[in-house]
Amino acid sequence: MKDILKIDQTIKPFNKKIEIEGDKSLSIRWALLASQATGKSISYNLLKSEDVISTLNCLKKLGVKVKNFKNRCEIIGLGLNGFKYKKNLILNCGNSGTLGRLILGLLVHSKSKIKITGDRSLSKRDFTRITEPLKKFGAKFKTNSGKLPIIIEGTNKAVPIKYNENKGSAQCKSSVMLAALNTKGQTKIKAKKSRNHTELLFKYLNLPIKINKKKKFDIIKISGPGNLRPLNYKIPSDISSSAFFMVLTILSKNSKLLIKKVNINQSRVGILKIFRLMNIKFKTKNIMNYKGELVADLQIKSQSRINPINCPNNINSSSIDEFLLIFLLAAKAKGISYFKNLAELNEKESPRLQWGSRILSQMGVKNITTKDSIKIYGNPDLKITKKIIIKNFLKDHRVFMTCVIAALTFGGKWEIFDKSSIKTSFPSFLTKIQELGLKL
Repeated sequence: MKDILKIDQTIKPFNKKIEIEGDKSLSIRWALLASQATGKSISYNLLKSEDVISTLNCLKKLGVKVKNFKNRCEIIGLGLNGFKYKKNLILNCGNSGTLGRLILGLLVHSKSKIKITGDRSLSKRDFTRITEPLKKFGAKFKTNSGKLPIIIEGTNKAVPIKYNENKGSAQCKSSVMLAALNTKGQTKIKAKKSRNHTELLFKYLNLPIKINKKKKFDIIKISGPGNLRPLNYKIPSDISSSAFFMVLTILSKNSKLLIKKVNINQSRVGILKIFRLMNIKFKTKNIMNYKGELVADLQIKSQSRINPINCPNNINSSSIDEFLLIFLLAAKAKGISYFKNLAELNEKESPRLQWGSRILSQMGVKNITTKDSIKIYGNPDLKITKKIIIKNFLKDHRVFMTCVIAALTFGGKWEIFDKSSIKTSFPSFLTKIQELGLKL
């Protein structure tokens, strides 16, 4: 059977409460840090996506014991630099850029050469942004013109470094932090603002980290080696996954939704800031601090009026995974919306800025796109009646899910290829939509 989803109906009004699967960024970080602890770490609500499964499989190949149960995952950590290295070891990171980049930071002390591979999409992405700073620690790399496959050869004489992270990439920053944790001396990182899950986990675990926050960047100092204790963790729900259902509700008619226990880390809530700027009302309820992360219930309802936005650059990094959805909101806004400095969007699983433009164009929404910006001419009365086919998008899960939301709210007859792409980050996406009353 072809891997295609066909949609020719819009969603009917709903009033529901749902829970979303665990945050992908935190799920992967928990697993990697648990592998470096001494003893057993337990997680609950761990995301069971292909990206997280790839992480667990890589750790198993490095000698880490992993046990999966119905409601929890257990990892028996080997301590810092405790990995067991076999000859001719190959670690397949699948589609996960987070795994591919972060695990390199843990391998700067590898005792033998290790080959890092990934799927077709991940193999198109830039890895020089992380191999270059890791070289300064003393690791050696052989790459495919800066892309996968990569062969890393570690060093037993790692030295601390000074690193200027100027892309706003949490993956690059976190990889260097993990390498610094296992390196004697103080590593200093000047990092453009980006999501800070790794810093919060380091703080919660009482690892040797100091952070000086400036307006546009953070100064992070790590004095290694650290000593990790086991980490028991209930993964909060993923705000990036929750965003699909928030936008679905906003664009639907006469609907309300409550999403329980969502991670609202302030480095991840750019989409909520954009909601406010676009006159979209929502509520955060039952806010609590869970091991450094802010968690809350999010309540949203249909919106009759959406304002256009000239999106501030300083929101980009905290909403980078949600821009395709934000473009749908702009398509419904009364006026012209403008988004700029979005070159990083094309460094994702697919060139997402280009795909955002293509989707809008197929929907009949005028847009003007450059290599790093897009101008969207909104239409509050937008309704689609024609057939739309979306394919060849490198199996980018967010392209697929965004098109599903567009189909269910704007109408038309859609054929969206690569339905299985959701397994990388949000396996229950279509099941959750059916919980809202729609039969797919």
